[in-house]
Amino acid sequence: MPHQHVVSTDSFFDLANLYPRHTGLPFVVWISMQGNARHDVRVKVSLSPKAQPGEMISVALRPEARVIDGDLSAEQLQLLTQWIELNREVLLQYWTGDIDTVDAVSRIRKIGGGEAI
Repeated sequence: MPHQHVVSTDSFFDLANLYPRHTGLPFVVWISMQGNARHDVRVKVSLSPKAQPGEMISVALRPEARVIDGDLSAEQLQLLTQWIELNREVLLQYWTGDIDTVDAVSRIRKIGGGEAI
């Protein structure tokens, strides 16, 4: 019988990371699909590209961007909120599985204008 591997959506490996050069933000944003998550759409933020899962900041997108776990400065949250609003449709489509990672990454827009990639 084949081995079946089930991973929760909070798993570090289920997240796609977007570096500052692609977002225009001063930190890394991690996006994910809903999978088996029982919470609404979220992104994670890490101040370092080599952050461990416990070092990530969890941010809910609805009804407005707000920190669920961890700490962001008011300025960081304001920048992230601007980026979320710019990319809300893509983030929601990715969360619900309507688009895959390649589609999501190719559609992400960078703060400051234009396509990031």
